[in-house]
Amino acid sequence: MTIEVGSKLPEVTLFRATADGPEAVNTNEFFAGRKVVVFAVPGAFTPTCSAKHLPGFVANADAIKAKGVDEIVCLASNDAFVLNAWAKAENAGENITMLSDGDLAFVSKTGLELDLTGRGLGKRANRFAMIVDDGKVTDLAVEEPGAFDVSSAETVLGKL
Repeated sequence: MTIEVGSKLPEVTLFRATADGPEAVNTNEFFAGRKVVVFAVPGAFTPTCSAKHLPGFVANADAIKAKGVDEIVCLASNDAFVLNAWAKAENAGENITMLSDGDLAFVSKTGLELDLTGRGLGKRANRFAMIVDDGKVTDLAVEEPGAFDVSSAETVLGKL
């Protein structure tokens, strides 16, 4: 079952790259008391993700944060090291927090998993965007497989 607007996010551990290696991020602690935009991509360095999805959030980060958003998160099934390299390649800087869901814990518990096994990519995060306020989903837009219509930075900005 897919998570819905009004639902609380599941408690899972995600990871982010630091100079000392991967750092565990508990979702209950991370989202508590803050407004966060989360967008997920099937994979770092993949065509739509690199050409449109992440660059859109990088370009619109200031405008999104000006609407009262505390943090913008890019979630992907890749490991924290790959996400860190992708953030550097795309000049995401400090504007976007890259969180790894390499074990698919988050996307499995939210029903936002995408199975691309037949295409050589395995199981991944589906492409989506959500607005989370104090750990509760206030908006959710999930893309149809292969689409990029409802989860763009511009669309999220219009919902804030």
